[in-house]
Amino acid sequence: KTNLLVLSAFVLGAAPFVHAQTPAPTKVGIIHVQNAILSTKDGHKAQSDLATRFNPKKAELEKKQANIAALQDQLRKGNATMSDDAKNSLVRQIDADTKSLNRENEDAQADLEQAESKIYQDLGQKMMAVIDKYAKEKGFAVILDVSNQQTPVLWASNSVDITTDIVRLYD
Repeated sequence: KTNLLVLSAFVLGAAPFVHAQTPAPTKVGIIHVQNAILSTKDGHKAQSDLATRFNPKKAELEKKQANIAALQDQLRKGNATMSDDAKNSLVRQIDADTKSLNRENEDAQADLEQAESKIYQDLGQKMMAVIDKYAKEKGFAVILDVSNQQTPVLWASNSVDITTDIVRLYD
């Protein structure tokens, strides 16, 4: 009976402290960060800037690819009538042009990936500030990024998807 009184006194005495603490947030949300970044006004502008910057190189590479295809067609059509020296010369030119095109294509792809990475990093920092503010205001305990296929989230209800809200706040 004494232990019960001590326990009751402890619980009753501790009650004001328990109620004084704010409850920990328990809401969980998901976001498609990549989609959110690309859906913002800044994201649209960045995509447009990338296209403006890289479309000339893309057109140049497509033209080189067309030239190689024309040489291959020329080789195919003239296979029966061309001399061996002419065929060999054409094959060497096709090989050299193809190697050059592949290198240029790899370089252009690396440049594009680097530019995209910089955009995601710059806009991602701004996006994280918006997500942080939103999560605190709305009482979220966890926000999970489900953009990446490697995310361990196997299923999430669309009702916890905050992507649209974040894009609206960002803009």
